[in-house]
Amino acid sequence: MGAQIRVGLLLAVMLLLSGPVHADSLQCSGGTVQEGDTRASLLQKCGPPQLQDSFCAPVFQNKALVPAPLVSNAASCEQIDDWTYDRSQGRLAATVRIRAGAVQSIRIQRQPR
Repeated sequence: MGAQIRVGLLLAVMLLLSGPVHADSLQCSGGTVQEGDTRASLLQKCGPPQLQDSFCAPVFQNKALVPAPLVSNAASCEQIDDWTYDRSQGRLAATVRIRAGAVQSIRIQRQPR
């Protein structure tokens, strides 16, 4: 019984370690993109992404969720964009998260697509 638990824990750890890796920068043909760079700078340096996803993240103030306005056009969420770049052959894909018009994070996939 103890061996089965150890195998299960080992598999769980391996799955956790197989996710994307956080990176501080992304090297593209037009230059290096870093966290804090603008969306325009990302497009200029890396071009358009191969895959693009957008969602609306909830807005929090003082650790509390801001309620949706009843009679207002103000949004209670913020637009987030995830742009995925399939870089050149032999290099792992990178996903760039854009929030408020700037690069928030860069994640390099651990495994080829």
